[in-house]
Amino acid sequence: MIWKQKPELSKIQQMCAGTMCEHLGMIFTELSDDSLSATMPVDHRTKQPAGLLHGGASVALAESLGSIASALCIDSTTHMPVGIEINANHLKSATTGLVTGTCRAIRRGLSLHVWNIEIHNEARDLICVSRLTVMIVPKKK
Repeated sequence: MIWKQKPELSKIQQMCAGTMCEHLGMIFTELSDDSLSATMPVDHRTKQPAGLLHGGASVALAESLGSIASALCIDSTTHMPVGIEINANHLKSATTGLVTGTCRAIRRGLSLHVWNIEIHNEARDLICVSRLTVMIVPKKK
């Protein structure tokens, strides 16, 4: 297991109250020994004017998953994760339903984490693949 802390999904969801995660309708659905997953609706909050899932919404889902995953891997009383780079390849469009993102570690060092995030539609088609780099920094006192 990669997690330093493994809270209930409801606790992760509570962490997102009042944030972009909540605004975009993200629901954290699974925390396994080595991955974190969440769904996000394809609706008026996450679509671009042409009616497709906005690429930025996919990136927001990816960064949320990776940042929260990093937070679960560190001592959050002394350190915090800060995203420093993200990229995304949008492979297929989505117009309705839910998309599901799943985050897995590529590397978890003392000061740098790299996460791979895959986002699938309800038919399990891969619609986006993203890589997030997170720096682990001391909390300011």
